[in-house]
Amino acid sequence: MRLIRLVSSIFSLALLTGFPVSLLSQNPPAGGGQGAPVPQQGAPPQGGSVPGGSIPGREPTPGRQPGRDPFPRQDQMDPNSRMPMPEMERPIFLSGKVVMEDGTPPPETVTIERVCNGIARPEGYTDSKGRFSFQLGQNVGVFQDASVSSQADPGFGGRGMGSSGRQGGMGFPGNNRGLSERDLMGCELRASLPGFRSEIVNLSGRRVMDNPDVGTIIMRRLGNVEGLTISATSALAPKDARKAFDKGRKAIEKKKWEEARKELNKAVETYPKYAAAWFYLGLVHERNKDMADARQAYAQALEADAKYVNPYLQLADIAAREQNWQEAADTTDRLLKLNPFDFPRAYLINAVANLNLQKIDAAEASAREAVKLDTSHQIPQVSHVLGVILAQKRDYPGALAQMRAYLEHAPKAGNAQQVREQITQIENLMGKTTTAQEQK
Repeated sequence: MRLIRLVSSIFSLALLTGFPVSLLSQNPPAGGGQGAPVPQQGAPPQGGSVPGGSIPGREPTPGRQPGRDPFPRQDQMDPNSRMPMPEMERPIFLSGKVVMEDGTPPPETVTIERVCNGIARPEGYTDSKGRFSFQLGQNVGVFQDASVSSQADPGFGGRGMGSSGRQGGMGFPGNNRGLSERDLMGCELRASLPGFRSEIVNLSGRRVMDNPDVGTIIMRRLGNVEGLTISATSALAPKDARKAFDKGRKAIEKKKWEEARKELNKAVETYPKYAAAWFYLGLVHERNKDMADARQAYAQALEADAKYVNPYLQLADIAAREQNWQEAADTTDRLLKLNPFDFPRAYLINAVANLNLQKIDAAEASAREAVKLDTSHQIPQVSHVLGVILAQKRDYPGALAQMRAYLEHAPKAGNAQQVREQITQIENLMGKTTTAQEQK
């Protein structure tokens, strides 16, 4: 039972940082998500250049002629001793358009992701006409949705971190630097919308001076998925309601919460079946810690469109944070029945809920589905949860394997020491079990 309480506490912390309420915690850039200007390459250091190449306080290098520049330019060096110029990191801009299979723009915002070696990173968003434009690698302010976690960032758990401490590799640069052409090796661009599959744009071999327009990306609906993250009611919204909804979304991007609340209220008053407007209104209430109003808004969204999955995920998140495990299990069951393919975090909530309800087999089934779907280990907690479940079932070798996998993918996690203690407990139990079997 001690292991269950540990998972409950740890999981609640994970929920606070990983779910769609975090849409409101950052400021998505307006006008296509273009990042801040990048300083010009070769700009002199602040305060001006050093006259004559000398540096105050530096002693002359032994063997060098007085007055000679100790740091000659490359064109002053012996051609046979020249060092290769480092690859320049310059801004790479991309633009394009996303359309549905019938050629119409998506009825709601679509996330544009860069996927490098299997790890997805949001880069920007489409506007109301399906267009997007952004600078690669400058996604400061891009909100993280339920499919993205901090594990997607290099340096989390030591991934992609060089000896210098600068994040790099796998196509994910550190802050305040552009992307080089080499960073795009093994990278693709795609539109991300649960329930749909996107055409892929290959970024490998792309040059800085290439035409930024990547063309049109077509999204096709999966035939065996009922639940979607876009609502059919959005297409039926009258002009005034849609106008208020767009203003509300823009206010959210600017962190103008009261303005957002007023505009979204106006949208649902004009069109009471506007499920997407109810959902975003719920997010605003949740951001303002008005949980009762948030629940009511999500319920209204589902009343308008029962196959709109976003409210289910938020309601399950709230239930899990409140440790209302039966509600969390029931809500995720409904979501996963509508869409069993795109929500590993829903499986994670379901696993923890069933574990705390002592439905161990159901918990194991959901945890294994979460592990299966989380191929890039963006939600490393699922391995820990599965490890706890297997320990409850006395599958100690399986439990150890999952907990060690968790520490491998998230060695700097806040609960890493607790997990190491759990591993020690399990190893001790295995030792006692082996001794008892030998005595028999």
